[in-house]
Amino acid sequence: MRLGLIGCLLCWLGFIGAAHAQGRVSGVVQDSVTHEPLAFSSVFLANTTLGVTTNEQGQFSFDRVPRGGYDIVGSYVGYKLSKQHITVGTAPQTVTLTLASSGPKLDEVVVKASSHAADDYRRFADIFVGQSANSKQCRITNPGDVDVAYSDTTKELTAQADNYLQVENQALGYRIKYYGLRFAYDADNGGTSFYGQPVFEEMKPKDDAQRQQWVAARAAAYYGSLTHFLKSVRDNRLKSEGYLAQQVKVTPNRRYVQADTLRQRLLRRLHGRAPSDAQQDSMARLMGVLNNAAPVLASIQPGAQPIDSLRRVSADREHVYLRFRQELQVAYFGEAPDPNYEQPMSPLGRTKATYPAQREVSRLKLTDPEVEIMPNGTLADPLAVEVGEYWGFEKIGEFLPLDYVPPGHSAVPLP
Repeated sequence: MRLGLIGCLLCWLGFIGAAHAQGRVSGVVQDSVTHEPLAFSSVFLANTTLGVTTNEQGQFSFDRVPRGGYDIVGSYVGYKLSKQHITVGTAPQTVTLTLASSGPKLDEVVVKASSHAADDYRRFADIFVGQSANSKQCRITNPGDVDVAYSDTTKELTAQADNYLQVENQALGYRIKYYGLRFAYDADNGGTSFYGQPVFEEMKPKDDAQRQQWVAARAAAYYGSLTHFLKSVRDNRLKSEGYLAQQVKVTPNRRYVQADTLRQRLLRRLHGRAPSDAQQDSMARLMGVLNNAAPVLASIQPGAQPIDSLRRVSADREHVYLRFRQELQVAYFGEAPDPNYEQPMSPLGRTKATYPAQREVSRLKLTDPEVEIMPNGTLADPLAVEVGEYWGFEKIGEFLPLDYVPPGHSAVPLP
């Protein structure tokens, strides 16, 4: 089963914060050469709604930041972005952001021809925004600021925005500015990766009915998300939050391996010579096996995985690490799948308990032996995991900021 990489992971990261677990972050934004302060520049914590403007001395402050890891980003017209990773605790900390000039000055106007064909742009927008019901209510408001290109040689679709790409999500009521976007889609294997530094802005509802609609839609986007799952692992609440996590055992397909070995042996024997009729027949049979057999076979292990096989808690109990062997299948029973999700849900592994038929099933794979789950629900290294199936389907339409707090608690108890 192919697992699509979610760059920046960011996919869909929210958290449940606590008022007492907050810290203060302050600092200054400067020119990297002159070290002069940059007044009225923008500073934000990526993937949050927390953003400020510096004063005349280039100074800024965030007074109440929930604990966790963040990228703090500085932006100013005519300068490149500056980014630092910080870990916020209860102690105040100070940050200096230095921005390097990017070339054109404020009074220059640069006119740039579109570098992408209409079809390539539409394909990028469909993949980046997604196909869920929420994604259908999203639109990119500055398409002229993104450069899209497709390579016939590598079969790769790429996109980038020198400043930011802006998305309005009418389903959740957020305006997202995605700074420094870098996007890549491999047409051969369907893998997608993208990263950047997004910042969220709350949109103004037209009336109280729309405000209530956004509240409900945001909660629905949070529950069942990757971040909700990670938070449940960290807090040892998988069952009470409506999750079933089962190990996926992946083994090589003997039939595939044998056919591939024989094919390579035949190619070495030919050593560039034209094959005989018998050798052509043999190669055709072997390629038939390779084209119709999976390289690996996956089986779902019975029962729910014990929590100690999914996480490691440090001796001082201050740190929790996600860890598991091979791959993980995660089923969430708290809501119906999106109506636009057309793939059949994978079956559950054999269990003694009876689970609801309605579920969302995802795959999770670690690219490192383990990765820390931060207090705000993020991963210390977002690229340490790959997701597939239902979580791979969810895109910008379900994208929530780190400082989102779901109202109440609507967990579905499991047997």
